[in-house]
Amino acid sequence: MHVFNRTSLQAAAALASISLVSGCGVFSDTESAGEQRITIGTTSSPSTLDPAASWDNSWELFRNVYQTLVSFPTGTTTPKPDAAECKFTDTSSRVFECTLLEGLKFSNGHKLDAKAVQHSIERIRTIDAEGGPNGMLGSLDSIETVGDRQIVFKLNKADATFPFVLATPAMSIVDPAEYPADKLRKDGKIAGSGPYVLDGYEERKQAELTRNPNYKGFADRKNGGVTIKYFDDSEAMVKALRAEEIDATYRGLTAEEVTSLEEDKDENKGLQLVESTGADIRYLVFNTEDESVADPAVRRAIAQLVDRDELVSKVYRGTAEPLYSMVPKGIAAHTTKFFDTYGHPDKAKAKQILRKAGIKDKVELNFWYTTDRYGSSTAAEFTELKRQLEESGLFKVTVQGKPWTEYQAAYQQGEYPVFGRGWFPDFPDPDNFIAPFLGKKNVLGTPYLSPRITDELLPKSRRESDRGAVTDEFEEAQSIMVDDVRLLPLWQGKLYIAARDDIGGGERALDPQTVMQLWELHRRASW
Repeated sequence: MHVFNRTSLQAAAALASISLVSGCGVFSDTESAGEQRITIGTTSSPSTLDPAASWDNSWELFRNVYQTLVSFPTGTTTPKPDAAECKFTDTSSRVFECTLLEGLKFSNGHKLDAKAVQHSIERIRTIDAEGGPNGMLGSLDSIETVGDRQIVFKLNKADATFPFVLATPAMSIVDPAEYPADKLRKDGKIAGSGPYVLDGYEERKQAELTRNPNYKGFADRKNGGVTIKYFDDSEAMVKALRAEEIDATYRGLTAEEVTSLEEDKDENKGLQLVESTGADIRYLVFNTEDESVADPAVRRAIAQLVDRDELVSKVYRGTAEPLYSMVPKGIAAHTTKFFDTYGHPDKAKAKQILRKAGIKDKVELNFWYTTDRYGSSTAAEFTELKRQLEESGLFKVTVQGKPWTEYQAAYQQGEYPVFGRGWFPDFPDPDNFIAPFLGKKNVLGTPYLSPRITDELLPKSRRESDRGAVTDEFEEAQSIMVDDVRLLPLWQGKLYIAARDDIGGGERALDPQTVMQLWELHRRASW
């Protein structure tokens, strides 16, 4: 037997605190400070409360109310024990065994045993929800249990990334008594074994979390509970922060708001900003079943025209940087393949690409974006993309936006020819920036078949436990994706937590998946 081991990658959430004012307090380790509640705001509300249906930012909530077998505590880039001790027990990375901690219970008092884990994972495959995480389990063959505490995962092929998959909130452990094996739970409630209990929930409005008295895991809860307020736009969220209606914000700040928080000391007295070097990316998706972008020449012409430098400069003002690969900087196998192929934006070359394909008329396109998922800057981003393409004289672009719930349902049904998406990594590995977007059923709902990548390159890379040794496979995969232009990377961003200056823990609150670990936030005592 050998214990699972992988080369550490650069942490996706190495954080540096930027104080806007000199601190007026110190971190308190008193019991009273640890019992105080924290209120945070975000523009990223859950699309579901059931892990079997989610491969999106619902994970923010899941990480705090559910538990996984292994997880990513702050400062780690390889899976560590959460509800269980786990390891590969063979030399080919095809048998992964976990032993649960003793005495685990769900928040409702029910026993958490090996059968509950088996139920939780198998229902993901049985339900196979549209846009859900079943696509992450392609290497799983079967699950066996031994007694109350041992789970054995047998894989149908070598997969050194499988423990990383188990560490994602999608693989949260749920109570079989409350989560049906063949359908989603939709009563607005949660029974998990994570650090907190969901005591109250109003969709798109608010979630009330209190400490879970049955919790056993690595999280050291530094507060007495958390109230999460969901905002439709960041302007209202920042206004609430300045009015002291919330203690901190997460996700959704615009570039202008970040700049204001950094520079306007008078208006932001009593606030601080924490910056993350995370690996979140933004990209365009082309649905080739729509005739407007079915011709590769149209997609390649767009790739030839998009000016990422201008986009980042105008819209994101230093809070993002141009991205020329689906694998971002800081992750092994990052390249600049799109720049290597297309170089700087060039109208003449774009026109030549279209004319060579026999396209002489102006191409009419419909671009779609979500109005409430990635922050208020998204509208300005798509306005700038429209300007760039139309300025060439080759395209006529109509831009439309929808709230996330409607938006997600529509693109998964293939209703949008071109749409914007963001990707926050499931885990810090190049596999996670390529595999989720390929195959007949993928996270985007638009089939993308590339046998060379899915049948050869990815399987080969997954046989390698040393993730620093898979560069060749992922560089070739990225070259194929550049030629296909099914996905067009735009920029790689930074994440920011804005908080009152009496709130500590922001520099530890983001894990390598850029998921918020609410238990790190706490109120610190004044001098």
